[in-house]
Amino acid sequence: MASKSKVEKMKRNAKLIAKYAVKRQELKEKGDSLGLQKLPRSSSATRYRRYCKLTGRMSSVYRKFQLSRIMLREMGLNGFIPGLRKSSW
Repeated sequence: MASKSKVEKMKRNAKLIAKYAVKRQELKEKGDSLGLQKLPRSSSATRYRRYCKLTGRMSSVYRKFQLSRIMLREMGLNGFIPGLRKSSW
């Protein structure tokens, strides 16, 4: 399980990406590579990694729910996610 600081860092980076998104897009359209270099590195969307919102786990995270496979199963079995059922055939 990731530490609380890792989850907080993820939230800060998401805010930073949102803050510079418009400016970054304008600089890309102009072709201003020097202007892009002056922006913070973490403001690039490609540096963002998806983490589980509850545990901070980064492997096997479902985009739709923003939860790891373990938490998705646990919350689904407990009935916290409507419409999600364990499949059987």
